Amino acid sequence: MARYTGPKHRLCRRVGYCLWDNPKCPSKKRPYAPGMSAAAHGGRRGKVTNYAKHLMEKQKLRVTYGMLEKQFRNTFYRAQHMRGVAGDNFLQMLERRLDSLVYRLGFATSIFAARQIVRHGHILVDGEKVNIPSYIVKVGSTITIKEKSRAIPAFAETAERTARNIPEYLECTPKEFTGRLIVMPRIEDIPVKVDTNLIVEFYSR
Repeated sequence: MARYTGPKHRLCRRVGYCLWDNPKCPSKKRPYAPGMSAAAHGGRRGKVTNYAKHLMEKQKLRVTYGMLEKQFRNTFYRAQHMRGVAGDNFLQMLERRLDSLVYRLGFATSIFAARQIVRHGHILVDGEKVNIPSYIVKVGSTITIKEKSRAIPAFAETAERTARNIPEYLECTPKEFTGRLIVMPRIEDIPVKVDTNLIVEFYSR
């Protein structure tokens, strides 16, 4: 499946809320699918099949992390072979991706911008440059913006963005452009609205 390259917030309207918590998202005013009127949204809608329900839940999570289907599916299969609950393992792996944590720490305005920042070599993990967005960060690891990169306008509002609530599993020192994964993310602390059980069932068909 190709990467979605159209208006990203069009997808938010389909699910009824912003997948990336953007206050300017069109779904704030029009929480219904494009092409559907507000009146139609409030009226009777066609029956949603069980398959469609599972597919939508999978798509919500995949789009939230901005991943290709093949990469997303392979990550699930890796999580499925780990000890513990497959759905929890999967969500924790997605959240511990380097691009995800760069975004959560406020070093980027979106998951998509975070991916570019990582690819362009602006990020250090434990002092070493890592330019692979899918890199899985270990608990205790430090994530830092390279000193030479800190003057780039994209990082100018890092402190302001970090002032918003960051998840409990992270700590950040904005003035030093540094953050750390302090504990394994708890499922209830990951800011994603999704039922992982439906995703497990979808891939277990």
